[in-house]
Amino acid sequence: MARRAYAMLLPVAVTCALLPSSGGAEGIDTEHLFAFMIGTDIGDLGEREFQSQTTGRFAKSAGTYRALTQSAELEFVPIENFRLEFAAVAASYDIGAVPGFDDLKQAGVQGGSVDLRYRFLDRKTAAFGLTIDAETHADRMDETSGEHVRAYGTDFILAFDRELVPNRLIAGLNLLYQPEWTNFLATNRTEQQATVGVAWSMMAQVQPGFLIGGEARYLRKYEGLGLDVFSGQALFVGPTIFVKLSERSRLTAGLSFQVAGQAAGTAVSLDLIDFERYQARLIYGVNF
Repeated sequence: MARRAYAMLLPVAVTCALLPSSGGAEGIDTEHLFAFMIGTDIGDLGEREFQSQTTGRFAKSAGTYRALTQSAELEFVPIENFRLEFAAVAASYDIGAVPGFDDLKQAGVQGGSVDLRYRFLDRKTAAFGLTIDAETHADRMDETSGEHVRAYGTDFILAFDRELVPNRLIAGLNLLYQPEWTNFLATNRTEQQATVGVAWSMMAQVQPGFLIGGEARYLRKYEGLGLDVFSGQALFVGPTIFVKLSERSRLTAGLSFQVAGQAAGTAVSLDLIDFERYQARLIYGVNF
């Protein structure tokens, strides 16, 4: 499973290693800097972007588990400090002999989302950047099991970032609350659950338009939208690379490993029921 995650990022690492070195550092834009987090920058007024995001999630406690999602996203900045995004998502699942999961091989349209993002503080004029994000999504395949569902949820993120060394080193922090309602069509079973967490990152600009660093995320999952019953927790860490390919295009890649965790009622040192062992993400974007 890990080899598949590495395979997604190896071409990116090779490309970045071959990039030519150039002069002094240029300003850091955090809008698309992180792989599994968000930054506080939201783009310039009137800006339009297309983004392709591929996410892979691999490995449970046993058996075969591979889940891939591919989203196509359109982003607009119609008002100063406000960004609007529409996304369509496709997914594929390959699940076999995983405890607690039905064997499944299928692919199709998973759903769509609308993302609203507003920047309250610009770190260029304030001590730090502050942005709030609300992404509402509707899905027809369950994100974890791949079963056919009717699912609705909203991911709320409060994002902070600050340049520790101007144009060289930046730190980011996200606070997350992700409630979701799911109805499983085969059994008519309905679940309500929520994930809360904190994520942080440090990225360094080693040459203009080329940044490397890492991200860490601590996530807790609960049954009930009000965090009623604890289900499990996980800590993910891993490297992130951002490269500006041209004046209009960019690439972000990240790899994340679950290094600690525990599911409720178990003594195992990882939570491979609610979360995966490995996660990888590759994002390509272009302005138009």
